[in-house]
Amino acid sequence: MAAAVPSLLWRGSPSGLGRWGAIASRAAAMDGWRRRVLLILLGGLATLALPPLGALPVLLPSLCGLVWVLEGARTRRHAFGVGWWWAWAWYAIGFYWIGNAMLVDPERFGWMIPFATLGLGAVQAVFIGIATLLTHLTRVGGISRVLVLAGMWTVMEWVRAWFLTGFPWNPLGSVWDAVPAVLQLASVVGVFGLCGFTILVFALPAALADFLSRRQHRLVLAAVVALLGGAVAFGQARLAAHPTETVPGIRLRLVQAAIAQRHMWRDDLRKSQLLDHVELSRGPGFDAITHVVWPETAAPFFLDLDVANRAVAATAAPVGGMLLTGAPRITPQGVLPMHLWNSLMALDASGQVRGVYDKVHLVPFGEYVPLRGLLPIDKLTAGGMDFSAGAGLRTLDIPGLPPVGPFICYEAVFPGQVVGRDQKRPEWLLTVTNDGWFGKSAGPHQHLAAGRMRAVEEGLPLVRSANTGISAIIDPLGREMHRLALGQRGVVDGELPRSVSPTLYGRWGNAVPLILAGLLLLLGMLGKISRISRA
Repeated sequence: MAAAVPSLLWRGSPSGLGRWGAIASRAAAMDGWRRRVLLILLGGLATLALPPLGALPVLLPSLCGLVWVLEGARTRRHAFGVGWWWAWAWYAIGFYWIGNAMLVDPERFGWMIPFATLGLGAVQAVFIGIATLLTHLTRVGGISRVLVLAGMWTVMEWVRAWFLTGFPWNPLGSVWDAVPAVLQLASVVGVFGLCGFTILVFALPAALADFLSRRQHRLVLAAVVALLGGAVAFGQARLAAHPTETVPGIRLRLVQAAIAQRHMWRDDLRKSQLLDHVELSRGPGFDAITHVVWPETAAPFFLDLDVANRAVAATAAPVGGMLLTGAPRITPQGVLPMHLWNSLMALDASGQVRGVYDKVHLVPFGEYVPLRGLLPIDKLTAGGMDFSAGAGLRTLDIPGLPPVGPFICYEAVFPGQVVGRDQKRPEWLLTVTNDGWFGKSAGPHQHLAAGRMRAVEEGLPLVRSANTGISAIIDPLGREMHRLALGQRGVVDGELPRSVSPTLYGRWGNAVPLILAGLLLLLGMLGKISRISRA
C-alpha cells in the first residue's frame, strides 16, 4: 500500500484512530473503474445536502473521501478526474429536475433530457476538476491540502458564475440554506466564500489520517468545532441584532395561480388565465392591499402594445397602488430590428406603464438558442423568435414603493449581480418566476434558496412571486415571513420588510470571497514551505 501511494503519511495501529488512516489508504489506492464509481457515489451522496433535504452530515464522508482519493492521484489526468467524477454526480443528480422542462412537450424536446442533465453536469464538473488538478499540482498534503482545495474550489465556483455567460446553480455553499445561523456568513463572504467554508468544515477531518498522535487529532477536531461554532455564534448574534422591521404603509399581495406549464400560452386559454389572475388579485382583503405582484409572464400578452388587455390587467392594481407583473414585450410592428423581451412591468390602476425591466440573463436553449445558425433546434419557450437580453441591471423607481432591484426567473442565482454599475442601491429585491416548468421537484426549492442567499448577501428583503410556487416574502436575513407552498393555488398577503445596512459583501461583492480564497491558498502553501524548511 505504501509503495502504491508513497506520499501518504497514514500510519498507526489497525484499531482505534488507525482505522481512519486505513479507510483513507484504501480510498487513495483505488484505481480505474473502482475509483470512478467511488467518486460518483460520493458526489451523489453529497446531493442529499441540497435543498429541500438539507442533510448536511452526508458531506463529511463525501468530502473526506474526495480528499483521500485526490491524495492517491498519481497523474494530472487522475487528479482532474477526481474532481470531475465527484462533481459530475453532484451536478447531474442535482440538476435532475431540468428534465421536467423537456417533458412539457416530450415529442419535441424529450430527446434533450440526457444532454440537459448528464451533459450539463459534465460541463459544469470541469470547473471542479480544474480545482482538484490545481490542488494536486501544489504537492501539498495534510491540512495544507484541504486549505488549498478550499481556495481553489472557491475560485472555480466564481469562474463558473461568469464563464460563457455562467450557470452558478447549486454552488457547494448553497447547502447552508438549511442552517439559518451559518447562512449569515454570506453577508460577509457570499455564497462563494461559503463554498470554501464548507470544504474546511467537512474536509478538514480527512487530515486526521495524516497524524499519529491523539493531540494532533484533537487539534484538527478543535479547528473544525471552532469554525462551525464561530459561524453559528456570529449568525445567532446577527439574527438577534436585526429583528424583522417592515416599511409602513405598504401591503403586498402575491398571486400564485398554479397554472400547469402545458397550458401556458395556449391561444384558447390566454384570456381566461389573465382573468384568473385578476380574480385572485381582487379576492377577499383586496381593499387593504397597496400593491399586487404577479409572476413571470403571468400576463400572456404584449401589454406594452395591447391596450385592451392592459386595461384588463390594470383592474388588479389597487387604487393609488400598482400591479407588478411579468409579461413579454416586443418592438412595435414595422420597427426594425425586431426584439422580444421577457419583462417586468408596473401598471397603475389607469393602465399606464410606470416602470419596465427587461431580463438580462437569458436561459440558453430556454429563451434563446446559442449559435442559432449552427444548431437547428427550437428553444423551449413558446414561439420561434429568440428573446433579446435587456440593456442591463436596473433599480426601478415605482410610485408608492422603495427603489427595487428586479430579477426575472434564474437571474436570482447570480451572486454579486444585484445592482447595476451606474444604478443606485435598491431597498428590496423582487423576483418574478415561473417554476411550473419543473413540477413538484427539488428545482423550485433550490431556486428559492438561491434567492434567499441573495437577500442575506446584500442585506435586502426579497419578494418572490412564482406561478406554481414557491412564492414568499423573505426578510434581509433570510427569514421567511410569508409563504405559499409549491403547487398551492391562492394569494399571500404581507408587509414589505425593511432592509438593513449594506453588508460587507454588498459593498465589495465577489472581491471578498476571492481575497478569502487567496488567504487559504497562501496558508496552504506556507504550510508546505514550513515542512520543507524543517526537513
